[in-house]
Amino acid sequence: MSTINFAVVGCGHIGKRHAEMISRNQESRLLALIDVKDRANLGIDQYDVPFYNTLEDFLKSPEAQQTDVVNIASPNGFHASQAMQCLESRKHVVIEKPMALNKQDAEKVIFKALHVHKHVFAVMQNRYSPPSAWIKELIESNNLGQIYMVQLNCYWNRDNRYYKPESWHGKLELDGGTLFTQFSHFIDLMYWLFGDIQNIQSRFNNFNHSKLTEFKEDSGVIQFEFVNGGMGCVNFSTSIWDCNLESSMTIIAENGSVKIGGQYMDKVEYCHVKDYQMPELAPTNPGNDYGAYKGSAANHHFVIENVVDVLKGRNQITTNALEGLKVVEIIERMYQS
Repeated sequence: MSTINFAVVGCGHIGKRHAEMISRNQESRLLALIDVKDRANLGIDQYDVPFYNTLEDFLKSPEAQQTDVVNIASPNGFHASQAMQCLESRKHVVIEKPMALNKQDAEKVIFKALHVHKHVFAVMQNRYSPPSAWIKELIESNNLGQIYMVQLNCYWNRDNRYYKPESWHGKLELDGGTLFTQFSHFIDLMYWLFGDIQNIQSRFNNFNHSKLTEFKEDSGVIQFEFVNGGMGCVNFSTSIWDCNLESSMTIIAENGSVKIGGQYMDKVEYCHVKDYQMPELAPTNPGNDYGAYKGSAANHHFVIENVVDVLKGRNQITTNALEGLKVVEIIERMYQS
């Protein structure tokens, strides 16, 4: 397998990012793009590849016969069903967050992938940011010792520039809610670092999105315990005026305290750990810029590199399907509590 052939479903902001990173990778090739909108209105003229308006049409096409991987970057509510279609056609799938909008659908995707012997890659690109990788190493080396408390703060702006009437954003069946669309990356980081949670208590409110979204929360405070020990909380809001405020994680532990912060957890703001000298970290890629608003770090090139490496037998999946499922389940339990 010399070149890995890709197709991308969904040509919005994130889908274009996938297409760009595939095109830049020397070991991959973009074969097709799929979106329900007309090609002329999508701003994808730089990609001289066949275009299809439905996934069904693509999967019956000559390009599909050559495609190894389908990247699913459509609205959240389509992720699981489209993954099932691609797996049924014996394609590996890369699924943007969230993997599904409920645990049951995520489990169906995993079962199908096992049945057809294909990989499912869950996109959680924030794991590649230097502060995230550093925190992971710090915890696994046991420099922090016992974890006492973890506080995750996610305070972003999502107003009528984001929740437009013609957009899928804010639609319950396609979006899923604030935790699924805005902050699942950070919940993934918390799970990746500290494991599963239990004894969840949640409080939600809708301060200024009642006319913008079909779901009933734009802010929340969630408290819980980690199964591995220690307690934690998630505080989030999309009601921040005008622009994002911060995404931060504070860790209080036996041997010291650490905080990573900035708008996108792109900076180490505090590190005071017993008998430990903090290394100099590489700079973090900036957040994805969507004009009126910004998102998580632009690390999708690492995602494509990982897919290529896995299919060529050089590496393991950075975020596997079971981890993608776990993030969906944790968010479901946060909402149900």
